[in-house]
Amino acid sequence: MPLAELSLASPRHLVRFHPKRVPHMFTDVLILGAGIAGIRAALAARAVDPSLETVVISKNELRESNSAYAQGGIAGVLDPEDDFAHHAADTIAAGKGLCDPAVVDLVIREAPQRIEELVEYGADFDRVADEHGVSQLALTREGGHSHRRIVHALGDATGWEVMRAMRKRVRSAENVQLWEQTFLIDLLTVGEGADARCAGALVWSPTHGKTFVWAKSTVLCTGGLGRLYRETTNPDIATGDGHAAAFRAGAQLRDMEFMQFHPTVLYIAGGARHLISEAVRGEGAHLLDADGRRFMGDYSEAMELAPRDEVSRAITDVMEKSGHPCVYLSLAHLDPRLVAERFPNIGQTCKRFGLDISKDRIPVRPGAHYMIGGVTTDLHGATTLPGLWSAGESTSSGLHGANRLASNSLLEGLVFGKRAGEAAARFASGRGDEFCARTLEADRPAPQHEPLDVDDLRRSLASLMTRRVGIARDAAGLREAQRQVDFWAKFAGTQEFGEPAGWELQNMLLAARLMAAAAAARDESRGVHFRSDHPEPHPGAGEHVTLQRS
Repeated sequence: MPLAELSLASPRHLVRFHPKRVPHMFTDVLILGAGIAGIRAALAARAVDPSLETVVISKNELRESNSAYAQGGIAGVLDPEDDFAHHAADTIAAGKGLCDPAVVDLVIREAPQRIEELVEYGADFDRVADEHGVSQLALTREGGHSHRRIVHALGDATGWEVMRAMRKRVRSAENVQLWEQTFLIDLLTVGEGADARCAGALVWSPTHGKTFVWAKSTVLCTGGLGRLYRETTNPDIATGDGHAAAFRAGAQLRDMEFMQFHPTVLYIAGGARHLISEAVRGEGAHLLDADGRRFMGDYSEAMELAPRDEVSRAITDVMEKSGHPCVYLSLAHLDPRLVAERFPNIGQTCKRFGLDISKDRIPVRPGAHYMIGGVTTDLHGATTLPGLWSAGESTSSGLHGANRLASNSLLEGLVFGKRAGEAAARFASGRGDEFCARTLEADRPAPQHEPLDVDDLRRSLASLMTRRVGIARDAAGLREAQRQVDFWAKFAGTQEFGEPAGWELQNMLLAARLMAAAAAARDESRGVHFRSDHPEPHPGAGEHVTLQRS
């Protein structure tokens, strides 16, 4: 039984519309999102049935996604000294009782094949010569891993290289349309109650305006929602649009309290936040406080290689005790040639701020990084809403549990992108063409027309989420967050916007409500969810928090 089953009220649609005034398009498979899960789903759908028409929608340019910014790598058992049992044990240990063992086993066993596929697509992973001079994939180790099993590319730009190869592959695929600069407004559903099913999406682009895209199968791969927080590694597009749209459409969401904070985000006042990869600590970097003392030994025997949630809380504690706005990463004790070879992009980023990472301390602090909770899915990526599949960071697949093991995220996107794409294509392939535009009308009330400063409200929301639904939470803070978000939603939610900035704000407010409600329901500490008023986990195996629209 779930720890809590929450039902929250929410308007069904973001905008009013009339089907006679909006253009209609038709496709077999509609894929919402063009990160690693979305592109892999498109390739899988075409492999099942090349005759199917597939439309892939990208919120920004195709190259802009959370996947592209992934630095560390992809985890997989490729070393003879490693095995599936070790990788599974590490994943389950990090997940703190909420991993689904069947999902963990499935993903880990598929990992070597999915990595090999990327090599076939042309991804140029870093390599080393073995003792016989034979080239092989270079493997590194990250926090929480018992063995070296992380493949990486361009030193510290794995996501960029993987997505380059996958974009090239999908651009050459027949019957796959790529729609860039296109915003998901809402999922379309037909039928009522238990008979409801997803039938596509209402989207918007600056050139075509609103468009109904009717689809036999829809795959949601919209990524995360790190932009709800003041400090985040996520790009501007990560505003939880898919989480919010799925909730409004009636799909079940699960474990929305689990936001993983990356411990080491470059902190330069006034500068953009940049991820400092887990692999930096994996190669031996030390975390130092403002006085230059290596402090992780006070918090974990694993030192800098402790799981991310433990490192994030340790850094936060050190910052609070010292009153200093950050801590520091030091690579000064490592071979400068290794540093230059492994972290060229991090080195260039820091150089822009006058820092030489081979000898200078790097100022870092935690930032929102990866959303573990999301749309509930099964082994094939199917959601609780018929006709809708989902993969990647928009989901709660059962792989990560309460805390994601480093470099399992790109792997999850590959495995479940493929499985969701295949399942969606098989469903679409068995259905005949209808080309029927259903009679749908939005149920929104008449809009308010009070002036609203969207940017100011977004900043206020990010500040509130950071303070009250951040790394450490308690009942009083969560109640404050719920009251404040509900207040903002009452007037911002009744506005009717005509462009993405307003829709993003409304999606973020809904996602914030879901996260705060789930965090309040979980009156324990587990994984990345830390309750200072309930610092221990409940006895026994963990249970889930599920949410559904009332």
